[in-house]
Amino acid sequence: MSSVTHEQWMTRYGRVYTDSAEKERRFNIFSDNINFIESFNREGKHPYKLGVNEFADMTNEEFRAARNGFRRSPKKTVVEVSHDRFKYANVTAVPPSMDWRKRGAVTPIKDQGQCGCCWAFSAVAATEGITQIKTGKLISLSEQELVDCDTRGIDQGCSGGLMDNAFEFMIHKGGITTESNYPYQETDGSCNARKAGAIAASIKGYEDVPANNEKALLAAAANQPVSVAIDAGEDAFQFYSSGVFTGECGTDLDHGVTVVGYGTTTDGTKYWLVKNSWGTSWGEEGYIRMKRDVAAKEGTIAKAFESTLREKNTASIVRWLVPPCGWLKLNIDGSCLMIEEVMVLF
Repeated sequence: MSSVTHEQWMTRYGRVYTDSAEKERRFNIFSDNINFIESFNREGKHPYKLGVNEFADMTNEEFRAARNGFRRSPKKTVVEVSHDRFKYANVTAVPPSMDWRKRGAVTPIKDQGQCGCCWAFSAVAATEGITQIKTGKLISLSEQELVDCDTRGIDQGCSGGLMDNAFEFMIHKGGITTESNYPYQETDGSCNARKAGAIAASIKGYEDVPANNEKALLAAAANQPVSVAIDAGEDAFQFYSSGVFTGECGTDLDHGVTVVGYGTTTDGTKYWLVKNSWGTSWGEEGYIRMKRDVAAKEGTIAKAFESTLREKNTASIVRWLVPPCGWLKLNIDGSCLMIEEVMVLF
C-alpha cells in the first residue's frame, strides 16, 4: 500500500475533478503510477529514486504534452564548430565542481505549469546567469515576454519553441525585460510592447559548442549556466525524486532545461546539476542530477548541447533529449546524455 492515498494527494496539491467519472479515471491512473514508483524503488537497481509528486494523476502522454515544449526546427542543422574557435577552447583547467547557485547566478526554481514553454524558461535561466556573472546583479527575467512576443518563427508560446530562436529574438530586440515587469501567466497572451520595451538584460550573439564534446560542455558550465535540451519523456523522469539520474531516453529532444553546475558524489559518480522549470515539488527541490562523463557519443544528457554568451552578459544553452521541450542527448548504458549542439552567448 502507498503511504499516500489519492484523497490525501488531492488535498495536498489542491486537485479538484469535474465529476465522479473523471475522479475515478484519475484515481486509476494515480494507482498505476504509485505501483510503478513503489516497484521501481523496491527493485533498487538504479542510483536514483522516484517519488509521488504533483504529476501522479497524469499519464506519461498527458504529462509530456503539458510540460514538454521543445521544438526542433525543421530547418535546423548541426553546425560543426571547430574546437579552436570555441569561446572556451583554451580553458584547460576547470574546478572539480561548480554550483552557480552558490555563486548567486541562479534565480529560484520557477514553474511553467500547464504551458509547454520550457524553451523560454531554459533560455531565460541562461541569460539570468550570464547577466549576474557579468554585472553582479541577479535579475529574474521574463519568460512571459518570450511566450507573448517571440511568435514569428518556430517559437509558439505554450505550444513549444526553440531556445536558439529565443536568443535570436532577444538579440534583434535588444534585450528582455524583468519578470516583475512582465510576470508569468502560464498561458499565451498578446504581446505587451510597452512592458517589453523596458529592457533589463541583453545579448549580442551566440556560438555553437563543439558537437559530441563533453569537455567543451564542462568548460562552458565551469564559466556560466548553460541552456540545454533533453529527452524527458520517460516515466522515470516524470517521477524523479533524488539521486543521479541514469534513466533511459530516446533521441527526440523535447524539453529545455539549464545546466547550472556539476560535481561528483561521495561514491565517485560524476553528474551535471540541472535546473528544471516544474516547481520545487519535482526532483531535488526542482533540480536533477544527471550522469556525466559517459563514454559513448549518445547517452544520458543528449546529443544536442547548445550554449550562448553575450558581450556584456553571456549565456549558454545545451540541448538534452526531452520530448516537446528539450535538447541534449547522450546515450550510454541506457542513459540519455548527448552533446550535439551548444551555443555560447556574447
